[in-house]
Amino acid sequence: MAKATTAKAPKKVKKAPKAPAKAVTLKAKPAGSKKAKKSKADGKGVDILWKLAGNPLVGELLAIGAIAAVAAIADENFSKGKKHASSKAVKAAGKAAAAAIGARLISEFSEVKKASKKSSA
Repeated sequence: MAKATTAKAPKKVKKAPKAPAKAVTLKAKPAGSKKAKKSKADGKGVDILWKLAGNPLVGELLAIGAIAAVAAIADENFSKGKKHASSKAVKAAGKAAAAAIGARLISEFSEVKKASKKSSA
């Protein structure tokens, strides 16, 4: 009868000692350069957002989305008879707002395409 073989532990190999770590030197940057860059970038983002918010199309899209969201929340609450909005109502409101904004953007782009075809023809 054959003997059962058992797994043998592998022989351990000694590792070579590590070389001592080299000293790290840090170089400091001038303090004035960081502040100068920050001050240039501070006002740009706010100005761009303010101009974007002033666009009539953006205002109209926000209004359409808000109306769709409120309608979805109201529909969810009245259909279930609850006074407080649930997470499902909030999700439905987000979907309704996105769908309304998407439909308005599609109609806006189709109007632009029609106008460009008429002018080029």
